[in-house]
Amino acid sequence: MARVRDEVTGRRSRVTGGPVEQPGGHPIPRAAYSIAEFCEAYGIAIRTYFNLRDEGKGPREMRLGRRVLISVESALAWAREREEETAAANAA
Repeated sequence: MARVRDEVTGRRSRVTGGPVEQPGGHPIPRAAYSIAEFCEAYGIAIRTYFNLRDEGKGPREMRLGRRVLISVESALAWAREREEETAAANAA
């Protein structure tokens, strides 16, 4: 499919891809994930994410306007909680 130019549609293109770099050439560390990025990073389906969230087992979210983001710290805490939950279930 042909790509429509920005000036024709009046909308900016969404640029996605590799890490963002500072002027000195050093990558800026990731601070938050979108839901899709979180699911990709942790290898779960988006539907699974929403099922977990509905059960109260999802990561803490933050909302910026209409966007939902998950901080890296929240993602790590979520993973630790799932590990502890699994360990407790296996010990019982």
